[in-house]
Amino acid sequence: MFSDIADITGDLAYSVRSISNDLFSPSLRLGVTGLSRSGKTVFTTALVHHLTGGLNNMPAFRAAAEGRIRRARLTPQPDDGVPRFPYEQHVNALIDKRQWPSSTTQISELRLDIEYERKRGWRSGPGALTLDIVDYPGEWILDLALIDTSYYEWSRKAVQLSRRADNLPQAETWLEYVRGINPSILADELVAEEASQLFKDYLLALHQRPQAVATVPPGRFLMPGDLQGAPALTFAPLILTEGEPIQTGSLAQLMERRFEAYKRLVIRPFFREHFQRIDRQIVLVDVLSALDEGPAAIAELEEAIDQVLLAFRTGKNSLFSKIFSPRAERVLFAATKADHIHHIQHDRLEAFLRFLVARAVRRTEATGARVASLALASVRATRETTVRDGRDILKAVSGIPEAGELVGDELFDGESEAVVFPGELPSEPAEVIKGAIVPGSLRFPRFRPPQLNDTSMRFESLPHIRLDRALEFLIGDQLI
Repeated sequence: MFSDIADITGDLAYSVRSISNDLFSPSLRLGVTGLSRSGKTVFTTALVHHLTGGLNNMPAFRAAAEGRIRRARLTPQPDDGVPRFPYEQHVNALIDKRQWPSSTTQISELRLDIEYERKRGWRSGPGALTLDIVDYPGEWILDLALIDTSYYEWSRKAVQLSRRADNLPQAETWLEYVRGINPSILADELVAEEASQLFKDYLLALHQRPQAVATVPPGRFLMPGDLQGAPALTFAPLILTEGEPIQTGSLAQLMERRFEAYKRLVIRPFFREHFQRIDRQIVLVDVLSALDEGPAAIAELEEAIDQVLLAFRTGKNSLFSKIFSPRAERVLFAATKADHIHHIQHDRLEAFLRFLVARAVRRTEATGARVASLALASVRATRETTVRDGRDILKAVSGIPEAGELVGDELFDGESEAVVFPGELPSEPAEVIKGAIVPGSLRFPRFRPPQLNDTSMRFESLPHIRLDRALEFLIGDQLI
């Protein structure tokens, strides 16, 4: 109880300080998230690259197109306990090595100070905006649903999900082990460790599937950081009997206590210190991979997106809500890797994204928040071309596949170019659910980042698709 009061008091103090600071130096906190391999790291790297010097190809970002951004520079971040996003390392990997940066495995942060010229009128003259970018794994958001969930409820759902036909092959070893455990036996550390490790192996197997949509929390099991081996990460679901109380001193009680410790030590601090302070949010979605995997992957992706949005506290802020219950005022959904298909199919990709998030969007808009969706490529790795197939001329893309990528029967070495016709997306999103795309029939090889003519970055910026539109929606209204 006293810790809860301290948490609330600390949150209020932080909110009051933030509002006071905003009166003199406006600031915005932008959250960047998405499930595995959706392009979070690339998006954040490209965003910072363009704001700090690559604004020459951003026509839809009005402050840049009108020449009103005077300077944007990286400055020390405010949260000393959060790792700094390694921007310099990632941008060098993209430009110098032509390698995609490593994936997001923990929360990280950057601060940008943006100096701009306000539009003419009574507010004309120089202005400044502090932009804090918070990059974090989408799997961590799924954990927020556990805050109001009991150990019994979580165990029941986890076991139920593991028995689904698409999950059973990965879950079989863990399920066989827990079937042989009586939850009422005396707490045994070795049994707890074995059950936990097998459960983590199951989650890792789900995570490594091509569609990489794993909706079973805890998300931190796959990204333990400094909690590796800690009791708060050493638990697992058990097969419990409904209505039967958990025995004192039993294995089930040990698991329950550690489940509650996970919520107290991991989930609540993340929510309090980072998540509830987000002003704007972008959710990146790898729609193309799910489309190629078929209806089961699409259903799982839709469920994951819905869980992510349930965790958000959205709506238009008043002075009262900003102090007592801060909300994310704008949420952008972005289907990534749009450069893997020709632009004539981008409308279909966006339509399918809207179809996926429709339920979540209706709920979010009802709170007063603004919601948008688009197809983008934070860094464009291909160019558009055509390929002849008999009498037909197909709209295709060309680029350099990474070493080891297989396109048709050809294995690529990372240096040779390939022309790829990825296949056609259905004109009606609902057709995909009915099986309009045969799983595995689309071609989306992993292309290397583009070769730039001027690697000094003084004159040439990273090519993109609609990154400027994303920036305009997320922060454009703060730069007028």
